[in-house]
Amino acid sequence: MREWRGNDGIRVIMDEEQLTELLNGVRRGEVAVDAALERLRHLPFEDLGFAKVDHHRALRQGFPEVILGEGKEVADIAAIARAIRKRSVNVLITRLSGEKMDALKPRLRGFRFHREARAATWRAKDAPLKGKGTIAVVCAGTSDIPVAEEAAVTSEIMGNRVERVYDVGVAGLHRLLGHHRQLTEAALLIVVAGMEGALPSVVAGLVRRPVIAVPTSVGYGASFHGLSALLAMLNSCAAGVTVVNIDNGFGAGYAASLINRD
Repeated sequence: MREWRGNDGIRVIMDEEQLTELLNGVRRGEVAVDAALERLRHLPFEDLGFAKVDHHRALRQGFPEVILGEGKEVADIAAIARAIRKRSVNVLITRLSGEKMDALKPRLRGFRFHREARAATWRAKDAPLKGKGTIAVVCAGTSDIPVAEEAAVTSEIMGNRVERVYDVGVAGLHRLLGHHRQLTEAALLIVVAGMEGALPSVVAGLVRRPVIAVPTSVGYGASFHGLSALLAMLNSCAAGVTVVNIDNGFGAGYAASLINRD
């Protein structure tokens, strides 16, 4: 059982498994009601002064609070990450510039830094796989890989098996068809594309699984920083396509993880 002890030595509940164990203990008479209340006392959030860390989120939504690195100071990111890690749950930090990533490395020992995804992760010991099937992350071109990797890393840290199928855009459709078996065997697919944003429609026309489309800001002037791809995906002629915001690989990975849950 994963747990954390507060400054007063009280074991603090952090996730559904721990709460279930506590309630069963109360039911069996092994844990006093007062003791159970003490263990729940720290549940809602931790006030760091500059931030209120939502430790209740793992119980409420099935995954701890995710740290958006963009716009935050390095010291603040590190403090929030350490506060979450103390609870022995998986930690995900997104949107880290290379400079911030380098500054965080000596502050966050044991974290894995994913430079292409612009993310950092820490995995709790024995964190179980929660996904029912494999999530396929598909991207059109190599310029779309940073967004695709953000989706892939998010899906992985949330307990899913992930397969990557990269550089298979519609300009060379035979490349995509060469991965037909992977596409059809996946439980669901995240499809990332910039330019004209056609790839999710093509993929959705080949499979009978949900497709989460991610427009990227990759493209020339008339792509309007991803707006053209976004509109194309919203107007897909293929059924079963759901669209997230421009460059939002994290949102796609999170949504895919919820769909893929047991």
